[in-house]
Amino acid sequence: MLAIFRKEINQFFSSPIAYIIMAVFLTATGLMLWVFPDTSLLEYGYADMAAFFNLVPYVMLFLVPAITMRSIADEVRTGTLEWLLTQPVSRRAIVGGKFLACWLLVALTLLPTALYYLTLYQLGSPPGNIDSAAVLGSYVGLLLLGAVFVAIGLWASSLNDNQVVAFVLGVFVCFLFYVGLSSLAGLGALGNLGYYLAYVAFDEQYRALGRGLIDSRNVVYFVSLTAFFLFLTTRRLR
Repeated sequence: MLAIFRKEINQFFSSPIAYIIMAVFLTATGLMLWVFPDTSLLEYGYADMAAFFNLVPYVMLFLVPAITMRSIADEVRTGTLEWLLTQPVSRRAIVGGKFLACWLLVALTLLPTALYYLTLYQLGSPPGNIDSAAVLGSYVGLLLLGAVFVAIGLWASSLNDNQVVAFVLGVFVCFLFYVGLSSLAGLGALGNLGYYLAYVAFDEQYRALGRGLIDSRNVVYFVSLTAFFLFLTTRRLR
C-alpha cells in the first residue's frame, strides 16, 4: 500500500494537477469569503465561519471527483492496471494506497484555510470571541466528508477508462448523497420515509458535527460509507 501511496503522491505533485486544484479551491473560497459582498465574512459583523463551512462542501462536490477521476480510469486506459494486478500487491492495497493519496491531497487543500480561523480569531471583539469547538467539529466533518467523496470518486473511476465520465459520475453521486437525499426528504408525500432520508443525507450528518459536539454516530456513519465504496471499488477490480 505504501508503494502505491508514494506513486500517487509523486504523480500528483510532479504535474500541475495538484497545484491547479489547490489554487482554484483557495481562490474560489477566498473571493467568496473575503471579497464578494454577498458572502464576505467582513460584511457579516460576527466572528463566525458558518458561511465558509456551508460553502466548502459544494466546492468539494467538484474538487474531489477532479482529483480522483484519473486514479483508476487512467490506469485502465494506459494498461498499467493489468501490470499492477500481476505484482505481489493485493487489490485492497492498490485501492487503499490511491485512497490515502487522494485524501491527503484533500487535507492539504483544506490546511491553508486554517488562516481564515486565525484571522477571525484576531478580528473578534474581544480577540478569541469565536466558537472554536464548532470550527474544530466542522473541520473534522469536512475531512470525513472528503473521505466519502474520495471513495465515491475512486469507485466512479473504476467503472470505465474515461476520465470525463468518471468525473461526471462522481459529481452526480456525491451531489445525490449530499443534496439529493435531503431534498427528497422535504417532499411531504414521503411521510416517515422522509425522516430517514434526511438522517442518512450527508449534509445532515455534516452539520451535526459542525455543532461543536463530535458524535461517534456521525463518525461511524461516514467511516462505514467510505469503507463500503472502497469495497465496491475493490470488487470492481476483480
